[in-house]
Amino acid sequence: MTASAAAVHEGGPRIDLHTHSDRSDGTDSPAALVGLAEAAGLTVVALTDHDTTIGWVEASVAAAEHGIELVRGLEVSVEDAGTGYHLLAYEPDPDDHDLRKMLARSIEARDERIPLMVERITVQVPALRLEDVREIAEGAVLGRPHLADALVRIGAAADRRSAFTQYLLPGCPTYLETWSPPLTEAIGVIRAAGGATVIAHPWGRGPHMTPERFRELKAAGLQGIEVDHQEHDERARRELRQIAKDLDLVATGSSDYHGTGKKDHDLGCNTTAEGEYLRLKGLWANYPLVNRPQAFNS
Repeated sequence: MTASAAAVHEGGPRIDLHTHSDRSDGTDSPAALVGLAEAAGLTVVALTDHDTTIGWVEASVAAAEHGIELVRGLEVSVEDAGTGYHLLAYEPDPDDHDLRKMLARSIEARDERIPLMVERITVQVPALRLEDVREIAEGAVLGRPHLADALVRIGAAADRRSAFTQYLLPGCPTYLETWSPPLTEAIGVIRAAGGATVIAHPWGRGPHMTPERFRELKAAGLQGIEVDHQEHDERARRELRQIAKDLDLVATGSSDYHGTGKKDHDLGCNTTAEGEYLRLKGLWANYPLVNRPQAFNS
């Protein structure tokens, strides 16, 4: 363990449970992300790329080198009552048949969607090419952020956020829906694969989930709510924390870091309390954990 990481351990852990690498729509490699996490003073970092576990091995090696505890996770795009949400899955077995099947279908749907969206956008932006999007993705799972970056690169949008607003959000004529697993189904698949489930930034976009819906989701296997997130204002955080307390759900906090792909989401800008993290660790099955500092193996 490096001296800086050891100092953080002595002062108490700093835990960020939601980050992305360039294996999905982040801009840093898994190894670089782990190094940046150490530089940001984090003790624990979760890699949660969209619908893929492909960065886990590289991140695990880097975590051992940097003396950081890595939580291996992913962020699954899901649908609930016609609204899209994201579900964080922590430490599921990546070889579980049903999990692999669900993720493969999500990736296939995304691969089919992006070319169709490019076709729609080229009516307004003739300079856009599908090759541009694939070049930016560099083999990662294709997603709207890669399409947004291609639009920025050719000058059709000022930044990723404006590209989404102009072309890539529901309501835009160039937007296309895609298949996502129902939220309760995804919860069941992840739990059966030994993973823990936390709903990501549930009040950050679209209709707010009601306390009653959270109660129903807990009955379906939901185990936590991402409370402290940049898309939640102080009132939302306060109310979500109370819902989590009332339902005995884990309350997490995280950056949702994407590198240069998302502004104001610096590593560690939101963190998870140690007690809540230890509760969460007790919820995923005894899938073999690697590269864990001894202090966090209890």
